[in-house]
Amino acid sequence: MTRLSEAPWYRWAVVLASALILALALGSIVNGMSAFIVPMEEAFGWSRAEISLINVVGIIGLAIGGLFMGALADRLGTRPVVLFGVTVVGTCYFFAAFAEALWQYYALMFVAGFFGAAAIFPTIMAALGNWFPVGAGLAIGIASAGQALGQGGVPFLSAILIQSYGISATFAITGAAMLLLLLPLALLHARPPERIAEMASTNTAQGAGYHDFKVFVPTMCLAVLLCCTCMSIPLMHLVPLIQDRGFAPEEASGVIFLMLMVAVVGRFSFGKLADTIGPLPAYMTATAWMTVMVYGFMLIETLPGLTWYAMIYGFGYAGVMTGILVSVAMLTHPSHRALAMGIVTMFGWFGHANGGFLGGLLFDLTGDYQITYATAAASGILNLMIVGTYFSRTRGGTPAATAV
Repeated sequence: MTRLSEAPWYRWAVVLASALILALALGSIVNGMSAFIVPMEEAFGWSRAEISLINVVGIIGLAIGGLFMGALADRLGTRPVVLFGVTVVGTCYFFAAFAEALWQYYALMFVAGFFGAAAIFPTIMAALGNWFPVGAGLAIGIASAGQALGQGGVPFLSAILIQSYGISATFAITGAAMLLLLLPLALLHARPPERIAEMASTNTAQGAGYHDFKVFVPTMCLAVLLCCTCMSIPLMHLVPLIQDRGFAPEEASGVIFLMLMVAVVGRFSFGKLADTIGPLPAYMTATAWMTVMVYGFMLIETLPGLTWYAMIYGFGYAGVMTGILVSVAMLTHPSHRALAMGIVTMFGWFGHANGGFLGGLLFDLTGDYQITYATAAASGILNLMIVGTYFSRTRGGTPAATAV
């Protein structure tokens, strides 16, 4: 595998494998439960807040686990950590088919997040930055696009499977698919050739030093907490919002599926934009797009209107996570890049969990999603203020320091 990794095309095979792994594994953990909210509400009588908490617990596990798994990947390498993560996520999803109580779903999704998805996400994203000293933005954008594909495709397919086979069988099918498809792909994550690793470690290709870890990472942690609170509300609650307006589950799932298919294009487009104008400006552009548009979902009543609006929103919102990932990959030193990725994305997943749970809680308290979507917009505005201030202080993205 070491000799094969020397081939010029091999790094693109790693990118493709990463995109597919993120599609199924992260698509299941991040918002795969969105298709289960209404069916579980009808089947078990649980509230939307309680059901949303299943997804929230998984994301919290992903958030906290990334802190440890990222550091572990810095020491052990990518392949063993990703193999472990894929095995855990697939196994937990399979055994969710036998769950009967809420606490069992909570326990399984926490384990799937902490030991599974947390071993996959920061590890893969940090590794891609090591394969591409130049053009990391496009590579990470493509892998991130795979995640977007999964975040749209998994709920869409889950909605179809739930209607045909039921809730339990859908969990079992998803878990088995992960184990069968993703384990071979994880084996492709060899170490980068030494010459590539040396280029990445010096950062000479970027023509600049790295940002001060102690300043940059906390700033991005606060920013990503807010922006992911904003983005997670439509991800988790657009499907139930549309169903509440009288549309069928497959119609509602179809809207978010199309939104996230457009997001696939948006993710690698903003990755390329980051290579062109810099990661922080690209991130701010995407965040502004998302913030301006997020409340608009409350103002549209028709299915065609919601579909077109979601697609336009999806292209811009997609660049937010790409911008964060590329910023960390380009502006932190490879020796602790996976750790930095784990820390920053931990706060991102906290934001996802926060937004997902708030959406259900505020709906239960008020009976509609008005305050929920207004909260999303406010979170996006605060995020822009924080990143804009940091960007201006670093003179348009020039590193604050070269210290690691």
